Amino acid sequence: MSRKEELKAAYKQNWHKLRTMGVYQIKNRANGKVFLEASLNLEGTIDRDRMWLTMGGHQNQKLQQEWDTFGAQTFTIEILETLTPTDDPRDYALEAKILLEIWLETLSPYGEKGYLPPPRR
Repeated sequence: MSRKEELKAAYKQNWHKLRTMGVYQIKNRANGKVFLEASLNLEGTIDRDRMWLTMGGHQNQKLQQEWDTFGAQTFTIEILETLTPTDDPRDYALEAKILLEIWLETLSPYGEKGYLPPPRR
C-alpha cells in the first residue's frame, strides 16, 4: 500500500474525529421560533445555512421570510448537543437522526413554535 493509500484509509477510518457532529438550532429571539437540524459536520452546515439565509435562498421558506423581515441580528445559531466520536465503528448518521428526534420532541418547533412542518403520523 502506498503512503497516499495509507493516508486515505486513515482518513476514512477517522473522519468522524475531525468534525463536530450533532444537533443545532437557529432561533428567532423576537418570537422564540426555532429551526432544528442534525449534521455530521456542524460547522459546515451552520456556515451553509448562514450563507443561504444571507443570500436569500434558504430551503426553509418560513425561516427565510422571517430572517429577511427581522434581520440577522435577531437570530442566534447554537449547537444544542454533540456526538462524541469513538474508536468503535458506529452509524453516526443514525445517531444524529435519533438525537434530532429527541430534540424535536423536546422543543416541538412546529407551527407557532418553529419553522418545521408538523411530523406525519
